[in-house]
Amino acid sequence: MGMILRPYRPEDFESSVELWMLAWQAALPEIAFAKRLEWWRARWQNDLVPNNEIVVAESGDALTGFVVIDPKTGWLDQFAVDPAHWGTDVASALMDEAKRISPSFVRLDVNQVNGRAVRFYEREGFTRTGEGVNKHSGAATYLYEWRP
Repeated sequence: MGMILRPYRPEDFESSVELWMLAWQAALPEIAFAKRLEWWRARWQNDLVPNNEIVVAESGDALTGFVVIDPKTGWLDQFAVDPAHWGTDVASALMDEAKRISPSFVRLDVNQVNGRAVRFYEREGFTRTGEGVNKHSGAATYLYEWRP
């Protein structure tokens, strides 16, 4: 079955939470994401869902990725792809959706140690604009921006 992109639905909650943990654990295995799960579940429901646009990628019955972006500010808060689909067109398709949702600019931060993500954003046309600190983990980040 081919991949489809569609808006997030409430019934995607559990799959989204599982995908978040799977993707982040694969990207940064030194961090125990399972210990953050309850915090993440609350943040997803109480902050991300009501304040952002969320698009999911689906193949067959499985969620393969998602992007969470605020269309008013262009802030891309979350971007996750199932590691089994790394290297496929899922990530680029989701990034194209983020750019469609916020066509003037997209801003994000990425953990400096996440080299795979840094390379992806740069391939997608993002420019590094600064450095920062992740407000949730305290990890050093790079700030990136995309403009058409």
